[in-house]
Amino acid sequence: MPLPRATRRAVLGAALASPFIRPASAQALTPIRFILDWKAQGPHAWYYVAQSRGYFREAGLDVTIDQGEGSAAAVTRVMSGAYDAGFGDINAVIQNAAGRPGEQPVMVYLVYNRAPYAIISRADGPVRTLKDLEGRQVGAPAGSATARMFPALAARNGVDPSKVRMAAIAPNLVEQMLVQGQVDAVAQFSGTSYMNFVGMGKDPEKDFRWFFYSDMGLDQYSNGVLVSQALLKNRPEAVRGLTTAINRAIQEVARNPDAGIAELKKVEPLTDTAIEKQRLLYMLRAQMTTPETGTLGLGDLSDKRLEGAIGTVVETYGLPRTPGVRDVFLRDFLPAREARLLPVVG
Repeated sequence: MPLPRATRRAVLGAALASPFIRPASAQALTPIRFILDWKAQGPHAWYYVAQSRGYFREAGLDVTIDQGEGSAAAVTRVMSGAYDAGFGDINAVIQNAAGRPGEQPVMVYLVYNRAPYAIISRADGPVRTLKDLEGRQVGAPAGSATARMFPALAARNGVDPSKVRMAAIAPNLVEQMLVQGQVDAVAQFSGTSYMNFVGMGKDPEKDFRWFFYSDMGLDQYSNGVLVSQALLKNRPEAVRGLTTAINRAIQEVARNPDAGIAELKKVEPLTDTAIEKQRLLYMLRAQMTTPETGTLGLGDLSDKRLEGAIGTVVETYGLPRTPGVRDVFLRDFLPAREARLLPVVG
């Protein structure tokens, strides 16, 4: 119901004083085209919760969510103008900030504080160390951030990446091709493959070897909410509304994962709710709940650590310039720290 004129004046005055108040009834909704990094899975539940429960609308936004083709590809799609915002990889942002400064999307809310990148091989296969990848084939989805960051991992571990054959694989075939021996290893998000192996009746711990980038000298950040330069410059209030709505939904899903998976099921009726709940909890515990998020709150990051990550990407790819922290990440639109502290995930 529309607010009385006097009430609208009062609300508008409050909105000018507080950027968090944006009643949809007092202004037209800002359309936002939002792309995910992947097909809809458990760790995407909060985006659909924010949409279905009206959190985006309360923030003055009309958000359309599309599934993606890789976390690095999501960055490219936002930079191209096809999307206004998305969920993508900060390391791809760094590369674009170095090569095409002023055009790159900027991350405004970091979700995966610990990168979930992993090289995975079969326990009974020939790849027992990273060095064993030389002369062999590694499969990865096109647009994979894990594959894009492999040269950096190789440089840290004495592996010649030119001797490793990278094969593009359809996203739904990655784990299957590894299990069938059609590739010697895969470069994939750990949470994606871990639960896909479970769904295939495999034991992820016993049947496979896991080479986690974060355990092998590559302390990178990973995926988060990123926005286009146009949205940042022309609709800063929409950026703030986006981070506020998503943060609210993340907190709710962390407290009640079943409710988040129920929303996901509405979007993808064929969702295996048991598998996707496990995948959601895996990412919450392994990639989002860290000592750093306990101190800074989810969404924020350490400038010093990001500077190191930027240096790693610049050195690995021989980039023409070293972007600054604010070329890559802006904390200007984050909700208060207290609102971003994750509850203990059971």
